[in-house]
Amino acid sequence: QVQLVESGGGSVQAGGSLRLSCAASGNPYNRQTMGWLRQAPGQEREGVAAIYTFEGGTSYSDSVKGRFTISQDNAKSTLYLQMNSLKPEDSAMYYCAANDLWARQPLAQSKYTYWGQGTQVTVSS
Repeated sequence: QVQLVESGGGSVQAGGSLRLSCAASGNPYNRQTMGWLRQAPGQEREGVAAIYTFEGGTSYSDSVKGRFTISQDNAKSTLYLQMNSLKPEDSAMYYCAANDLWARQPLAQSKYTYWGQGTQVTVSS
């Protein structure tokens, strides 16, 4: 049983920063891949960042590389997404997601089986 609850979304001006948090319940073995994905109206859901819960390796989409950082706490109970230098095109609903297995393509939304309800991020120009 895995439950994911996002928080930290809001409205910021371009160039600003936000930190999203995802409180994750359940045994970490059941969520070996964790990720942040986003979806803007009329757009496909896009994986922006992912982390292997036990290995610690990370992956980022080209659009956010160098600006976003994914991390987790030592207890592996909270996932974070530090978002810097935000752009209007970053505006979207951001979802925390988990998979019970290691995923070779962790940015692909089809690899995730557990989802949070999302938190809205709006970046104004």
